[in-house]
Parts: sequence; C-alpha cells; structure tokens
Amino acid sequence: MVFECKDQPKKGLYLAYQALSTLLVRLPLWAAWYLPPCTRPRPSWSWAHTLAVQMVRHVTYVTTVVGGIRPRPDWRAIAPTGGDAEGVWVPGAPDLITGDLKTFAHVSEVEPQSIPGYWYSTPGTTTTPRPPSTPADTDKVFYCLHGGGYIQLSAHPSDHTANITRSLVALGCAPRAFALEYRLSATHPYPDRFPFPAALLDAVAGYAYLVRDVGYRPQNIILVGDSAGGNLALALVRYLVESRQNGAPPGQLLLLSPWTDLSLRAAHNTGSSLSNTADYLGDPDTRRGLYSKEAYLAPYGLRFAAVNRYVSPVVAGARFCGFPRTFVTAGTAERFLDQIRALAGRMGADMGVGAEGVVLYEARDAVHDYLAFGWHPGRAGTLQAIKEWLR
Repeated sequence: MVFECKDQPKKGLYLAYQALSTLLVRLPLWAAWYLPPCTRPRPSWSWAHTLAVQMVRHVTYVTTVVGGIRPRPDWRAIAPTGGDAEGVWVPGAPDLITGDLKTFAHVSEVEPQSIPGYWYSTPGTTTTPRPPSTPADTDKVFYCLHGGGYIQLSAHPSDHTANITRSLVALGCAPRAFALEYRLSATHPYPDRFPFPAALLDAVAGYAYLVRDVGYRPQNIILVGDSAGGNLALALVRYLVESRQNGAPPGQLLLLSPWTDLSLRAAHNTGSSLSNTADYLGDPDTRRGLYSKEAYLAPYGLRFAAVNRYVSPVVAGARFCGFPRTFVTAGTAERFLDQIRALAGRMGADMGVGAEGVVLYEARDAVHDYLAFGWHPGRAGTLQAIKEWLR
C-alpha cells in the first residue's frame, strides 16, 4: 500500500523519524560507503553526485509513504509566485472535445474546466503577453507539461520541475514559456479523482488558450513534456493530428525522459526497468509506479494501457505520421530507457531520423528526468543540444 502515513499524527512522526535517521545514520553511511569510486553505482559518478542521487531516491520513497512532504499548489487556485512567474486562469475548451476523447471523458465522468497556468519570461520581457505586447507572427513560446506520474508535482515556480522551464527560457530561443497546472489523478487511500482523460482535456484547453486567446501561431509553439508530461504531450499532439478541425499541431515537440509505456510488464521489454537500479525511480510496476497507473487508468483498468494509443502509443501500435519534428532525451541510467528508445525508433520509422524528423539524445549515466535537477552534470550538454536543435 502507498501513502500509508498520509494522515497526522502518523505523517509528522514518520517524517521526524526519517529526518533524524537520514541526518544521523544514512548520510554518514552513504558518505563513507561511496568514498571509494568502485562502490558507486556508475563509474562516471562523482562522490557528491552519488550522494545527491541517493538523497533523491530516499525522498522519493518517503513521499510514497506520506503522500507529500509539503503542500504543493494545484489546479484549484493560482498560488503566489513571488514575482518569479505570473499565474493566469485558462478556460476549459468543451467545444474542442470531440470523437474518442469525448467518449473517454464521458466514461470517466470528467469535464473541461478552468485551470491555472504560469507564465515565465526572460529578463526585460513582460511576463504575460498582453496588449501591447501580444505575440508577433514569428514569436515562439514553450508550452510546458510537468512530470510527476500524473499524481503529483506542479507547474508552479516553487516546484523543482520549474528548473526545466527556467532553463529552456534561458536558452534565448523563445522569450516566454507557459506551464499548465493540469488536474492530477488519485485513487485509494485518497478519493478517486481525475482519471484519464482529465489531464488531456486540460492540455487541449491550454493549447487553445495559447492559440485562440493569446494569439500564438501553432507552428511557433514548442510543446515540452517531461516524464508523465511527455506522455501527455504525445497524447495532445496525437489528438491535434487526428482531429485537425480542433487546431493544427505545434511546430516542435520536446520530450524529456518521457513516460511512454503505462502497460503492464508482460506487454513490453523490461530490460532497463529491471537493470537500471541506479536510477532514483523504483520498479515502474510496483508501489508508486503501479499506483500512478491505477489512479490514471481508472475506471478502465490496467490492461487499457496496452491498447490505447493515447496512453501507450508504441505498445498500442499507434503511428506518428503528421507529428512535428521531435527531440527526445533519455538518461542511460534511467528505468525508462528501453521504452524511450522504442518510442524514438517508432517515431523515426514514420517521420524520419534527424533534424527534420526525430532526434534521440542520450545523456551518459544520467538518471530519469535529470534536467529537473540543477546539480546534475548532464544538464549543460543536453541544454546546448536542445538549443542547437531549436535554431
């Protein structure tokens, strides 16, 4: 069971125990054990890097038990940003929900609704593009969908995934980025809420907001998704490609350690999901990973992932004709490596490989979603490769 200590006083007691035991026992033991290079999970990892990954792994485990160490902003309100970004409300787009997506929404009993989003910008640029600073025909924008397994994290600048958004804006390829606070899924021991396709309804609304309300041309939108956000970005593009009356797809697609396969282990190659134990993510078919799938796929059941093109496109045999040019990143130490390679291979077969098709960039010995961590040594090279690809 996950989140077994989500309620007080068990949560407070458990967190106090973990804080003390980590400070007094775990950190000293890790520091001593990993001092010799031969004991580190990857030969290229430094001592400090190894300790950082161990700490992220442990914090990830703790949040699986308590359900979150601190409150995070979510879709219910625009949280104060301290001037680092500007929050806006995004209206739902019920007129754009048609075909299979409308059917899925009906089965899941989810509807379009207003949700927050946060604008980020380069210094000297107005944060929100409003008159007289509306976008020109050539202005580009990053449209960012954060990770978190569809059950956690946030688009708010206080969340560590905002490191990705800030880093992309700093590249100078687009003066602004818009990060969407889509609705998150949950199931027992929390009340059931917002299964598939709630997040996709929100992603469609965010895209419509950029095009219809703000005035960006679709070809100037750079759609970005990390981890589960990459899964959501793929679903959004698929919907736009298959439902052309609802808007043209974005001009570029940037997938950062995308979670592309939510099916059960028997349905796909499990090599890296079992062998890359240096990653801070646990086995994707146990505890947190399984909970994410159960929360997101209710009421359809776990087997739904293997046949639905919006959820697990490669396993479901979906095609990628009509998708925009795409840049995919992966760390060679991450659990999702095999499924990311499979995605890039399938996309390349339909779109071609290279600058005008699909580019797969693998960061040596990098963990999952490494661009979200400011200390990670793989960030600089990856960001430079992205910058060159965006030119």
